[in-house]
Amino acid sequence: MVQTPIKPLTLEAFLELPETKPASEFVQGRILQKAMPKGKHSRLQKKLLFQIDSIVTPDEVAESFPELRCSFGGRSIVPDVCVFTWARIPRDADGEIANTFDRAPNWTIEIISPDPSSTKVVNNILHCLDHGCEMGWMVNPEDKEITVFPVASRSRLFTLESTEPLPVPAFSSALSLTATEIFGWLGGE
Repeated sequence: MVQTPIKPLTLEAFLELPETKPASEFVQGRILQKAMPKGKHSRLQKKLLFQIDSIVTPDEVAESFPELRCSFGGRSIVPDVCVFTWARIPRDADGEIANTFDRAPNWTIEIISPDPSSTKVVNNILHCLDHGCEMGWMVNPEDKEITVFPVASRSRLFTLESTEPLPVPAFSSALSLTATEIFGWLGGE
């Protein structure tokens, strides 16, 4: 759902609005509500969070977050999974994790739901890459495809039949996942 305000809205004014369910994002002066996650989306999100954190969290290299609002570069987005290296996780005055994340994640992962526009998702990934993100993934459970957007090279498409490991950011190099393995999670593995 797109809401176009009567008068131009700033990012700061958007952040003062009450949260919505599902989350709304602020992109180019417009409020865009995300689609409600469905079964495949939720299963892939849960498994990706677990797999990533099992590699990067024990040694405090990084941490993954589900549906975390990140506001930077004039946008406020809510990636399905975002991963921040430990040193880039915002902290409050007490040294605890902050409630406000005002920077791009190091790695952003978007899982396409049946409803949303893939153009919007790609634009959010590119926005992250333009603001310091190292890599983006766009996971499409319906078509069984994963598009990988590395910051320094062109994007690549991996399908259900792809058996080579997916590219991951350097900080998570010990993580080895294939598209075949990821889409296998939809069958209950």
